[in-house]
Amino acid sequence: MHTLFSIPTRGPGLYEFTRDVEGWVQGTGVLTLFVQHTSCSLLIQENADPEVQTDLQNFFARLVPPTTDPSMAYLTHTYEGPDDMPAHIKAAMMPVSLSIPVIDGRMTLGTWQGVYLFEHRSAPHLRRVVGMMTRAE
Repeated sequence: MHTLFSIPTRGPGLYEFTRDVEGWVQGTGVLTLFVQHTSCSLLIQENADPEVQTDLQNFFARLVPPTTDPSMAYLTHTYEGPDDMPAHIKAAMMPVSLSIPVIDGRMTLGTWQGVYLFEHRSAPHLRRVVGMMTRAE
């Protein structure tokens, strides 16, 4: 059983899509989520305090600034914009797939955990995440 989640983004940041996934999963097994892009990531992260998402975004922006920053002058892949290669680097540092146990139709996330797409590009995008349930026997 599989599906495709479409997640519209408006620029850098974390976009929670936990409820979409919750509405789709069923049974008992393992849910695999895989993002079909090379400039964004998937995370399981706190969904109670939005400052966590702000701090994560700010940390990675400092860690890997745009190519217009003098510290990034060594990068050569710049023709798709100053945020493109840094987005690829961030995606290489973070997961692009997640595995989540599902029991009786519920993801086994902790109390404050949510499923997020972490957009690394500045322009709006429509991101695709494949979801697949492997049922327990």
